[in-house]
Amino acid sequence: MSLTYLLTEIRRPFRQPRFVIFALAFPVLMFLLQANVFVKADDPSRPAVVGVVMVNMIAFGVFASAMSSGTKLAFERASGWQRQLRLTPLSGPGYLTAKTVSGMAVGLPVLIVVPLIGVLVEGVHLDAAGWLRIVLGLWIGGIPFVLLGLLLAQFGTPDSMQPVNMLVMMGMGFLGGLWIPIDAMPSWLHDVAQVMPTYWLTQIGRGVITQNLTVSLGTAAVVLVGWTVVLGAAVVRRYGKDSARV
Repeated sequence: MSLTYLLTEIRRPFRQPRFVIFALAFPVLMFLLQANVFVKADDPSRPAVVGVVMVNMIAFGVFASAMSSGTKLAFERASGWQRQLRLTPLSGPGYLTAKTVSGMAVGLPVLIVVPLIGVLVEGVHLDAAGWLRIVLGLWIGGIPFVLLGLLLAQFGTPDSMQPVNMLVMMGMGFLGGLWIPIDAMPSWLHDVAQVMPTYWLTQIGRGVITQNLTVSLGTAAVVLVGWTVVLGAAVVRRYGKDSARV
């Protein structure tokens, strides 16, 4: 993979800040809203609830950032740029890897800003190991969502990607426990949540805050690795079919 191409792909999202702004502003606003409107200041469980909300909003920011990678790929397919790149020394794995890294880079601002607000504004206090698990764990855990965005883009068009991404984000966000914390879900909906990869992404950070309704870090990691393998294989397969048409 060309290092120059990789760096270009990483810089591209920040030249179109609407992706970064949405992925950052929305989680920040929702975090502050939920922490100050729906949680009473004198509630003894407030620290844990605020911490869980913080993790959920970081997870959503990573999720939204990851999905943005698919929009760019759809534009490249429609414009013919992807076909042109296939005629260069850039390999297919190199192209897809660069897209994956770019999608992960868009999530970095939310991984910095939301925890800072948690500490400075909402009084969230964790040790260094806890913060490392949340920030690094949720960032790496976003890989399958980048791949999901790339897979959808292999089938979609530039016009269809925005509504499709919004539908997927809202659906997986709601059913996965990002909008309604799993503590407040009825048992049947909690069972449905466990089918969603978003549920397992939040579980990476949730265990730092509370042991209630929490699975082990290893279990969450294994499930997300499984999603990564399946989605990665699907992306490569679809890309290969597109390449055969050139």
